[in-house]
Amino acid sequence: MSIEELAYHKTRLGDLILRRRPEPLLKNIDVYEVKLGDEFLMSSLFTAGEEALAELGLNGLEGDLEVVVGGLGLGYTAAAALAHKNVKRLLVVEAFEEVIQWHKNELVPVGAALGSDPRCEFAKGDFFELSASGFDADDAAKLWDAVLLDIDHTPVHHLDKGNAGFYTAAGLNKLSGQLKRGGVFALWSDDQSDDDFVNLLREVFEEAAGHDIKFPNPYTNRVSINSVYVARKKS
Repeated sequence: MSIEELAYHKTRLGDLILRRRPEPLLKNIDVYEVKLGDEFLMSSLFTAGEEALAELGLNGLEGDLEVVVGGLGLGYTAAAALAHKNVKRLLVVEAFEEVIQWHKNELVPVGAALGSDPRCEFAKGDFFELSASGFDADDAAKLWDAVLLDIDHTPVHHLDKGNAGFYTAAGLNKLSGQLKRGGVFALWSDDQSDDDFVNLLREVFEEAAGHDIKFPNPYTNRVSINSVYVARKKS
């Protein structure tokens, strides 16, 4: 199998690699993959969960929407959010400048689409710090209609142990303070929904639910499952 390394960077969390390879199980279509250290972070072959994050997070919201996406990655959540015509501003917060450059240099499939959409802007920053202090560098008091988060593997399996405090009542309360009344927080997880985390969300938000996202996995010939948690602030 021929694997093409498109980008390689040293980071504080390990080697960050973007690569492309043909997938023989699927007529050699190009598959884009991201690794961080020893972990596979994402693949263009499995995007159902990332796209569902935008669909479920924005479902039911009306009017002109201003939305934050936490974590750029391969860009599928951002692209799905921009498919909603009532999204008038999309701020994508990404910790690694290198990932932003992948998109600006069109090294990934949706890079050109995101870069050419005037509604979309990239911001280098620590999502978890900004969730407490404000996402807009020019207006820290700005409130948002929705925040869509896809960074850690699950609420209990984190890329960086420093992220753990976000997944507590205190951390989620700070995030809630960045939302407008009736605003939505949605979170992707690489696992089935967990009742304990849903109950934690319900301590902070008016309502919350976990949604399992099923999709075919050609490597196992079975169905795999991600989940999306959706929590809504009181109107």
